[in-house]
Amino acid sequence: MQTIQRRAFSSTSIRRAMKIVPVPVRQDNYAYLLIDETSKKAAAVDPFDVDKVVAAAENLGVQLVAGITTHHHFDHSGGNKEFVSRFPGVPIYGGSDKIPALTNLVKDQDEFTLGDIHVKCLATPCHTQDSICYHVTHAVNKGHPGGVFTGDTLFIAGCGRFFEGVGAEMDAALSYLGTLPSSTIVYNGHEYTDGNVAFAKTIEPENKALAKLDELVKNNKSTAGLTTIGEEKEWNVFMRLSNATVRKSVEVSPDASASAVMDALRERKNNFRG
Repeated sequence: MQTIQRRAFSSTSIRRAMKIVPVPVRQDNYAYLLIDETSKKAAAVDPFDVDKVVAAAENLGVQLVAGITTHHHFDHSGGNKEFVSRFPGVPIYGGSDKIPALTNLVKDQDEFTLGDIHVKCLATPCHTQDSICYHVTHAVNKGHPGGVFTGDTLFIAGCGRFFEGVGAEMDAALSYLGTLPSSTIVYNGHEYTDGNVAFAKTIEPENKALAKLDELVKNNKSTAGLTTIGEEKEWNVFMRLSNATVRKSVEVSPDASASAVMDALRERKNNFRG
């Protein structure tokens, strides 16, 4: 598992460029600090617990200059008003006016910067219709693998519930994320990995990639930032809809559409108690 852990920006050159720090909030949520190391400025992603986010920023010696919201659900956007009251005038980026304290409405393919960090917005409607994932890369350090804040769209070995969408939309969303470079590091919204691995084993019990992920979970209380888009394609059953074993496990016909497989998988996961 050391190879995965080394991805978490361990080299000196990468630390000087861009740093992403998970901040656990609530029971299993993640907020994040997206830090431009050159300017020591940072954006807070889904800063639900503002006190914890501010404490983390102060500990790292960085200045909070923006808020980024993945979707309007309270456990992600609920800290926005307090964040703005603590840091008047900071922009709050998000995908709809349902997001509290929103100042900068973003849509698919919109772009903005934080110092030398380039942020590209990817619309991924399904969990909510305003779900935006944010792909971050560094303008100077071209060797940086980049990262993506996926909110409740993509979890490690899982995906979010379809609260405002349908299976076809989640298939489109995950396929969209799958077009990112394989080395892109995943920063998801919740620590659900243990349960997701257990479910995936019931769908693809012979998938050897799951053994690697299982070991990662056993060795790390927090799995945020330790996996990549390329690895999700290997072990995330919600991104493997054409796989024969996945289709057989959810008992769909061989010619069933990808959306039908996605719907069947999500129903199984919703009822999973393993």
